[in-house]
Amino acid sequence: MSSTQHGDDTPVLITEAQPSYDDQQAERRRKYAIMMSLRIPCLIAGAACYQIWWLALIIVAISIPLPWMAVLIANDRPPRKTEQVNRYQHSDRALESGAHRVIEDS
Repeated sequence: MSSTQHGDDTPVLITEAQPSYDDQQAERRRKYAIMMSLRIPCLIAGAACYQIWWLALIIVAISIPLPWMAVLIANDRPPRKTEQVNRYQHSDRALESGAHRVIEDS
């Protein structure tokens, strides 16, 4: 049965196209900016914890690979999203039922 018979007005997916290149690039830029903005607070927190040298060292060590990871994530295309897709449901019901009359040419 089709979704319109049940009053469901959810659109039916007719393509499996990925988001546009501009949308993907904007998302990657946002992830890059977030990761790079985490580096400065890590360095400040490491400097603030200089009295506990092992904690300061751990915090600074965490901030070292952030630029490398940010570049890798920003240059990687996003994986295809797994979505709950509303697809057309084919009905097995025949439009016409019963015997058909055959007319032969004589």
